[in-house]
Amino acid sequence: MSDATVNDTTKTTGEPLGEAYLDKFPAEAKVVRSALYSSFLMLALGGLFGVIQTLHRTDFLRIMESETYYTVLTAHGVFLVIAFTIFFLVGVFTWGVTTSLDRGVEDIRFTWVWLGTMSAGAVMSAVAILAGFTDSIDMSADVLFTFYAPMQAHPLFYIGLTVFVVGTWLAGADWFRSWWAWKKENPGERIPLPTFMVLTTMIMWYVATIGVATAILAFLLPWSLGLIDSVNPTLTRTLFWFFGHPVVYFWLMPAYMMWYVLLPKISGGKLFSDPLARVVFVLFLLLSTPVGIHHQYLDPGISEGFKFIAMTNTMFLLLPSLLTAFTVVASMEHGARQRGGTGRIGWLKALPWRDPVFAGMALAGLMFAAGGFSGMINAGMNINYLVHNTLWVPGHFHLTVGTAVALTFMAATYWFLPQLTGKKLWGRSVALVQVVLWFIGMTFMTNAMHRAGLLGIPRRTAEPQYDGFEFEAGVGSVAELDAQIALGSIFLTLSLVLFFAVVIGTALGSRSDDIPANGYAEALSGPEDSPKILDNLKLWFGLAVVLVIIAYTFPLLSIIERGGLFGPDITAFPQSIDIVSMAWVTAEQYAVDAFTSASEATQAAINGVLR
Repeated sequence: MSDATVNDTTKTTGEPLGEAYLDKFPAEAKVVRSALYSSFLMLALGGLFGVIQTLHRTDFLRIMESETYYTVLTAHGVFLVIAFTIFFLVGVFTWGVTTSLDRGVEDIRFTWVWLGTMSAGAVMSAVAILAGFTDSIDMSADVLFTFYAPMQAHPLFYIGLTVFVVGTWLAGADWFRSWWAWKKENPGERIPLPTFMVLTTMIMWYVATIGVATAILAFLLPWSLGLIDSVNPTLTRTLFWFFGHPVVYFWLMPAYMMWYVLLPKISGGKLFSDPLARVVFVLFLLLSTPVGIHHQYLDPGISEGFKFIAMTNTMFLLLPSLLTAFTVVASMEHGARQRGGTGRIGWLKALPWRDPVFAGMALAGLMFAAGGFSGMINAGMNINYLVHNTLWVPGHFHLTVGTAVALTFMAATYWFLPQLTGKKLWGRSVALVQVVLWFIGMTFMTNAMHRAGLLGIPRRTAEPQYDGFEFEAGVGSVAELDAQIALGSIFLTLSLVLFFAVVIGTALGSRSDDIPANGYAEALSGPEDSPKILDNLKLWFGLAVVLVIIAYTFPLLSIIERGGLFGPDITAFPQSIDIVSMAWVTAEQYAVDAFTSASEATQAAINGVLR
């Protein structure tokens, strides 16, 4: 579409008007809307538990016992990084496939089946987690997001996760069916870019979830049901991180998709290079799974050689992220120059910073650059030892998942809501304040977390103060770091309140004819400029499997050889109640022994006097 056409067809929104997604795909719009609303519910719950645990840990407001902290932390992690992100991405992927193929899904009933399956799984896991808040129900799942042994949850938690993941598998099958049907109708055509991104992401997901499916179905679920006595903790940790690292890209790649196909459009320009975007997604498919062992540098059951190989593989993952940074910035510059921007950096002023969709995505991308640098620290084998299990790590993933992904999703919501409801976005200025407030809040929080990590302040604990011990801060003070974390958390909570105000205000609004047309950015260099081999998904799937086999076969055999398939007989954690009971029994025994000894001594003394 020419620039002149853009100018002729825009009204108040600055975007061309036309047929909204709801008008073109009414049945699919209901599914996407339901998926997004489900993700918003998870976002609300996860955000609530986030501010509660942050204020408790920083000692600013304590409304719960510290032993409940881990239930809150589990709810915060699972609701946000699994449920919020994945419900949102299945909605976006459905939009991407149907929009780019210009056809509906093959069978909308099947589409509702996988969304219902995901919802059922999420409810089961949520019940297991939330039951931990009451003693009247014998159920809990205080295992955090990293739910490997020896932490053990109620079986319902594992069953729910399994059902949820099966729902995502069915969703992928739905999108592949749609592509295969389109392919028969369009032989020889290149895969449209959004569909290409969805399919490569799902292939990565199918490969990555083999690890977590094995961990749950073969070990954790039978263990929680009492069918087996023990598991090998190192084995379940390794299988978890087989999935646990690529799941990060399962959240990130939809954000990348938004940066590639929506951000250039909102900027007023075109995507710099379609072929480069395809290369990036192929690289993520190949490289994201064989690197999970870099999360286990401190695990004693894995040899240093395997860890070194994982480190070198992880460094290769910087390449697609750097390619993305170059392509997205180049696309934004093209858009800015179409809007009259000039100069080497002066074009930045011509970008639509008052548009919450653009501002949110651009700020998310900026924050992700900072997260990339801290990620390189995490990936380094030696320097990782310095920050492992400190607040540095939550600081890193609050930059990546908490900002790059979450802020991009919230900003994209302001574009999707009118498309899915046919209603104008309510509170455009409020939405702009919301994304900026999120950026400021996360700046406070992550800055303090990274600095606290360098001081060695631990994560995953409700009581980092340790009575009788004080941390010495190189710059500022620990109290100042706590204040920044608490302040950031409050800003983020206010930002969430504004987000839901905009969502609810838009949902309750009236239909409008002033909705921007559905679509995505065209490319300066289109698919015709890329080698056809990039569209050979069978080839990339085969290579991804081979790389995984090479990376994991020998480490897994080594772990099983050392610890056995089911490991030593261990007791599940958390076992705080057992520890307290044992401590009480021990103290009681000491008291009885002391009293007996004192009595005997007293009796002996009395006998001596009487003699």
